[in-house]
Amino acid sequence: MVDSETARFSFNMDKTEDVKELMTFVLSALEEKGYNPINQLVGYFMSGDPTYITNYKGARGIIRRMERDELLEVIIRQYCERLK
Repeated sequence: MVDSETARFSFNMDKTEDVKELMTFVLSALEEKGYNPINQLVGYFMSGDPTYITNYKGARGIIRRMERDELLEVIIRQYCERLK
């Protein structure tokens, strides 16, 4: 049986600045190593496989400090706010 209700995610704390710092660091590490950061991040977010993120400068460990859903919530909120 399929549940027709939509799951709701709610985060009590604003983690925007934490996410910004984390993502800035990870993006920089990916670019420095010659990776396409968008492709690598999409792979990470879709699969949950941390090996999409380079270990260079500890970026893999840093991105894992926050849950993927927490990161995506902030990223998508920021994107949607810019569309307004």
